[in-house]
Amino acid sequence: MRQTSELMDFFKSLLKKEHLSSQSEIVDALIDAGFNQINQSKVSRMLSKSGAVRTRNATGEMVYCLPAELGIPTTTSPLKNLVVDIDRNESLIVIRTSPGAAQLIARLLDSMGKAEGILGTIAGDDTVFITPSNCKKIDGTLAVVHKLFD
Repeated sequence: MRQTSELMDFFKSLLKKEHLSSQSEIVDALIDAGFNQINQSKVSRMLSKSGAVRTRNATGEMVYCLPAELGIPTTTSPLKNLVVDIDRNESLIVIRTSPGAAQLIARLLDSMGKAEGILGTIAGDDTVFITPSNCKKIDGTLAVVHKLFD
């Protein structure tokens, strides 16, 4: 059996090619490469651990890939260009994104956490729901989100 670090390195190199659209395709690719003790459950854990998301590649296919960055966006950050709209009600903040970008945006916001007023997120394909840590302080959380993406 090959080493765990070798497995993770190969796994990441597969995802960087941005052509695998399902966990079963990843399992098959790893088995073909000689990693025999691989199953869908292990691949799922590896995807989560590496921060991989399923998003559209340059040709419009839904594929698994590693996020290019998870730091705070700057004015030149491509993440900033993925956010279409930010709105709120009394208890939630809603971010509309380009198709396929919501999971990447949600991961960034989840990494910020409670210190910035974010209890958690739920992401679909093009929408992120943010639950603030304290609904009474939702305006402060909204300001943090706007600062990231406006």
